[in-house]
Amino acid sequence: MQIPDPHTEYLWLHQLVGEWVIESECIMGPDQPPMKTTGREVVRPLGKFWTIGEVVGNSPDGGSWDSIMTLGYDPQAKRFVGTFIASMMTYLWPYKGSLDASAKILTLDSEGPSFAGDGSMAKYQDIIEFVTPDHRTLTSRMQSADGSWHQFMTEHYRRKL
Repeated sequence: MQIPDPHTEYLWLHQLVGEWVIESECIMGPDQPPMKTTGREVVRPLGKFWTIGEVVGNSPDGGSWDSIMTLGYDPQAKRFVGTFIASMMTYLWPYKGSLDASAKILTLDSEGPSFAGDGSMAKYQDIIEFVTPDHRTLTSRMQSADGSWHQFMTEHYRRKL
């Protein structure tokens, strides 16, 4: 099997590679104040075609959590693909995504358990945006039954220099 040359999309993913410091704000419910957390992420390449991001986060209660995000590009399907898992969740989140026209924003679509806790599923998006080469954001949002999107998390990643 011949290994293909990386597409432009692979090169986009490799700008994620490095060490990052994270500040996060998450809305846990309509009547609750935002929860703020911090953490660090190390993103490494897996060959020319994949990235693996490993996060260690700190909770306000003194606890910690871990997560792993894999990202790649499927040239046959012409879309980004990946997964997300976290130590405080039992669900493996599959990703399918695309870049916007500016090539600064990667929107990753997924489906997973609804916040309702009734076993239903909902549509989600994780949106990665490069503000500068050393600062990016990740926003997470969920689609409600009426089709509107509700943002519930914002994370700022700053490259550790």
